[in-house]
Amino acid sequence: VEIRKGAKGGAYVKQIDVGTVSESLALFLKQQHIGAGHIAEFRESIDRVITVLAIARSGTAEKQELVIETRKLIELASQTPPDREQLAKLDRQLNLRLAKMSRNPVFEWIMDAIQHGFSSHDYALYEDQDYRTRTAANWHETALRIAENDPIKAQNSISAHYGLLQSCVSKKAKEKIHHNEAEQIATGNILQSKE
Repeated sequence: VEIRKGAKGGAYVKQIDVGTVSESLALFLKQQHIGAGHIAEFRESIDRVITVLAIARSGTAEKQELVIETRKLIELASQTPPDREQLAKLDRQLNLRLAKMSRNPVFEWIMDAIQHGFSSHDYALYEDQDYRTRTAANWHETALRIAENDPIKAQNSISAHYGLLQSCVSKKAKEKIHHNEAEQIATGNILQSKE
């Protein structure tokens, strides 16, 4: 927010746009070293509320457009090799579309901040073929449940998404530990052979 002295001596407050606020929030959260688990937990809670509101407040045409867009995600996810940049872009667009369907600008702003500045490691889901396929199918399942006006099944799909995310991040962490251990062993063997 920019506040300056106005021409007549009063305060002048410059109107700021959502992008600026989103970037500031994202930067603030990065500087606070908020862990991925906390962000994922927050994201899941936000996604649940947004989904219920989207079911209640958006129209049939919007819901069908969401379903169509998730079919595009499935097509992108099945390509070999995958275009990860396009996958990430479409995933962001789907998240923003869903937030807009809630008809609540605060959720739109928060989702915009999430999509621009920090994530809950969603990108990891698109690196592995199995997770990529399952994530795209889960997005489609969620969109179908929203289009069917079924909040319970839509919520179950959201829980499944975050279960996938947790499993994927855990798998990647284990792989990183094994890789580091292998490097240490190799380095240790090299050091021992030099002695």
